[in-house]
Amino acid sequence: MPVTMSQAFIGNFLGNSPKWYKIAILSFLILNPILFYLNPFVAGWVLVVEFIFTLAMALKCYPLQPGGLLAIEAVIIGMTSPSQVLHEIEANLEVLLLLVFMVAGIYFMKQLLLFGFTKMITKVRSKMAVSLLFCCASAFLSAFLDALTVIAVIIAVAVGFYAIYHKVASGKEFGADHDHTSEGQNQLNNDELEAFRGFLRNLLMHAGVGTALGGVCTMVGEPQNLIIAAQANWQFAEFAIRMSPVTVPVFIAGISTCLLVEKFKIFGYGAQLPDSVRQILCDYADHEDARRTNRDKMKLIIQAIVGIWLIIGLAFHLASVGLIGLTVIILCTAFNGITDEHALGKAFEEALPFTALLAVFFAVVAVIIDQRLFAPVIHWALAFEGNMQLVIFFIANGLLSMVSDNVFVGTVYINEVKAALLDGQITRDQFDLLAVAINTGTNLPSVATPNGQAAFLFLLTSALAPLIRLSYGRMVWMALPYTIVLSVAGLLAIETGFLADMTQHFYNSGLLLHHSISEVMGVTGH
Repeated sequence: MPVTMSQAFIGNFLGNSPKWYKIAILSFLILNPILFYLNPFVAGWVLVVEFIFTLAMALKCYPLQPGGLLAIEAVIIGMTSPSQVLHEIEANLEVLLLLVFMVAGIYFMKQLLLFGFTKMITKVRSKMAVSLLFCCASAFLSAFLDALTVIAVIIAVAVGFYAIYHKVASGKEFGADHDHTSEGQNQLNNDELEAFRGFLRNLLMHAGVGTALGGVCTMVGEPQNLIIAAQANWQFAEFAIRMSPVTVPVFIAGISTCLLVEKFKIFGYGAQLPDSVRQILCDYADHEDARRTNRDKMKLIIQAIVGIWLIIGLAFHLASVGLIGLTVIILCTAFNGITDEHALGKAFEEALPFTALLAVFFAVVAVIIDQRLFAPVIHWALAFEGNMQLVIFFIANGLLSMVSDNVFVGTVYINEVKAALLDGQITRDQFDLLAVAINTGTNLPSVATPNGQAAFLFLLTSALAPLIRLSYGRMVWMALPYTIVLSVAGLLAIETGFLADMTQHFYNSGLLLHHSISEVMGVTGH
């Protein structure tokens, strides 16, 4: 039968998304103007809930399109204005530059990162040691790089290893000059396959949690960190120092959890790499090492030097984060011979969709500000005093980040707390403590679901997930011990007064060290 115009419209609208989801979005678009006419405050809250719904349903449809339609309608009907949206984007320009340039810059350092993670798997035989290395390496990299890029590199490593296994399992060779096959090695049985899948699932989940452990520590670890740092007027070193009373004990608790789940083989962890698969991977690594030319080695050296510059530039805030990312792009491509425009363009493919989505975030934030939607909640939370106020903010941010997106939650709360500071409702010292509570609250409990963190969502939607049987439910189950431990550890650090007592001590001693190093290096600044 011929397709009618209405059927064609529904079929084209939001592509392959479920029909019920399409109807829901269209219903939102019809409902919002009516509600705004009747009660602007209620309509604003409904818009926020609808936007969170699009984030929670990210697996059905990327949130940019449905969220963007809601944001456009909000501007058209007067919930906010184009000038207010532009103001929010201008205020967070450094975040957008971070996503555009830093993620693209790390793309040109993938060879070095792939080399490092490959050596971890092939050279270390202990599963607990490998898990710990993946978790710690991801944490360290995410503290200085973008967590999404870090998990993308680890996914690339896992995909490469799975492809090697598949070639061997089907009797193929990975090099015409390299005879790797041996009896019993080219027909891996189902038990070995399942064990290999379990091994990769374990490493990917440990690495994913590692990006959260490291991402919470610095202003470049997650996009909302940069937003919080901008509102608090903190630079790289000050941000890390102020967060340390919470992030240090949480990191220790997270690493301990990694070891315990592996030792006791609970929550889906403890899968061992079969010896036959290990031999295949080692043979392949040796094969690649043998093929590596001096030009390839020089590329790795250049990337390592640029990586050192990246860490120094960020630690001493020699330029804005986005501009440092731009220097990484220029240095890596210039000295490694990447001059083709199309080769450069591929580096920006991962970051730009999320950059556009973040611009939509700011449009929704503009609605929240203009309609003062969070004012009652903030006033209720600010009615508490001392540590209890910090606990309330930590819990509220954590719960919302579990079901929506931590960038959105962190942006909204820090803006409202900054407004409370400017209105004289809180002191500057309390604002600093609340900023820590908001940052840790959005970063730590959000590991509970793939919705909460972009790195987890990227992992779930990758081509690797179905190959290793990593479903939404399995991710939630495997993240559960980390969710409990990280949330409780962060909450205790705040509730017991440890944060308030130690922040000033860490701040004074840490900044003294930072200024001393800066003077020695001849660097001035904050």
